Amino acid sequence: MYPAPFSYVRVASVAEALAALAEHPDGRFLAGGHSLLPALKLRLAEPAVLIDIGRVAELQGITQVGSTLRIGSLATHDQVASSDTVCAGARLLAEACAKVGDAAVRNWGTLGGNLAHADPASDPPPALVAAGARLELQSSVGQRWVAADQFFSDLFLTALASDEIITAVEVPAAGARTGSAYLKHPHPASGYAVCGAAAVVTLDGAGRCESARLAIGGVGPVPVAIDLAALSGEVPEQAGVDAALADIEIADPLSDPYASADYRIRLARVLGRRAMLLAAQRAVA
Repeated sequence: MYPAPFSYVRVASVAEALAALAEHPDGRFLAGGHSLLPALKLRLAEPAVLIDIGRVAELQGITQVGSTLRIGSLATHDQVASSDTVCAGARLLAEACAKVGDAAVRNWGTLGGNLAHADPASDPPPALVAAGARLELQSSVGQRWVAADQFFSDLFLTALASDEIITAVEVPAAGARTGSAYLKHPHPASGYAVCGAAAVVTLDGAGRCESARLAIGGVGPVPVAIDLAALSGEVPEQAGVDAALADIEIADPLSDPYASADYRIRLARVLGRRAMLLAAQRAVA
């Protein structure tokens, strides 16, 4: 299939990108293109102008300052997954990015593009929610920060305004006695997550749960953070984790011929438990 006609503009800076968007309000940013190009071919998107941001140096790079990792929005999934900095400080995100698509997608697709597209079956969103990450959004009037758990609003919808661009993602570096894990059940045809579970567990010196976070993707329209207050002060073992996850509630669970809503919720309980227990094991490793 062929896309509708469009114009093409290449920019070299964030300022140029925002200026081009102001001039062409119906334009779309093009980075890796693995989400946008299929939409263009299917004519699910028909922008008049594509604004190529793929060479904007300001949006690239992975650094750590103090206890915070900063990842430019143009960092590819492979760059994130293979970064020593991310693997050491935010293993959860590295694991999630390593499970995105195939090698071609991971080498071209970008983290910022993935988040802006907001596919409910994508891998990085629940990892960022569980990790307590935040996104830096830039417009012509300034920048603002949005927490990952507030960024996704519905199917393919986000808090990103029409005049904004994602410039970076910041992730708190994992501290001592903290472990994490990302597990998924992939669709056999597409590889997208039918259910993905991202867990972060911090233990105290006695091996009891000091804090625990779990986010589920692929089951509802947006990543869902699960309340694990019942695990506080407890040794994270299978029975306790199962009890904490027994009443998982996800509004408007997705359903399709491959996986019903009930099946997805059952997957959330199973993968959530496995991810939590693996994260707890890693916290003491």
